Amino acid sequence: MKNIYGLLGRNIGYSFSRGFFSEKFETENLDCEYTNFDIPQITDITEVIKDTKIQGLNVTIPYKQEVIEYLDDLDPIAKEIGAVNVIKFNKEKGLIGYNSDYYGFIESLKPLLNDTVKKALILGTGGASKAIAYALQQLHIEYTFVSRNSGHDKLSYKNIDKLIMANHTLIINCTPLGTHPNIHDCPDIPYQYITNNHVLYDLIYNPAETTFMHQGKEKGATVSNGLQMLKLQAEKAWEIWNA
Repeated sequence: MKNIYGLLGRNIGYSFSRGFFSEKFETENLDCEYTNFDIPQITDITEVIKDTKIQGLNVTIPYKQEVIEYLDDLDPIAKEIGAVNVIKFNKEKGLIGYNSDYYGFIESLKPLLNDTVKKALILGTGGASKAIAYALQQLHIEYTFVSRNSGHDKLSYKNIDKLIMANHTLIINCTPLGTHPNIHDCPDIPYQYITNNHVLYDLIYNPAETTFMHQGKEKGATVSNGLQMLKLQAEKAWEIWNA
């Protein structure tokens, strides 16, 4: 009987995970299968988890926070982050939530950093941004969230000026703006103030170079998409499922 792993999300036909794990299973000759569980609402998870062949799930937009109430326990790091992207099916303990996004982000970001990076802007406030914030804490990089509306501990896009851009040389896009097919979209920041000290990191991986990244590259910034982060978090998920 094949062990089943899968991705839980909404509108996930584009998914990186299914291709990554299917190739891994074939290359390593593993008797496993990876399936997309594309559900219109989180309550539909109750049907998915009835399948006793499922050993683990990845979780993506928009369920990284909503899924928590359906789990039996949380790994301490996932609890602190407040978002889950990996679920382990444990026979004794039930469904346990983990977060491997923060690990993938840290390890993919480290090679890009320069000595000027002391503060970061996190664009977006969804589930992914929570893991990014936790990762930056581990790296001792101060951060400020940016959202459509300003509020406690967050700026609005219209608040960002030359001084803020100069002080925050790491900018991470955690929004879906620029994802295929809407490839001309990008976060509304003042790109004219980007310098060659800046690092622009986009969690999007399709297209490989987003408009956000392209704008940064034109100013001499170091840029990266989210593909390496995805690969690293996926390998970490596999470790978690098989620990």
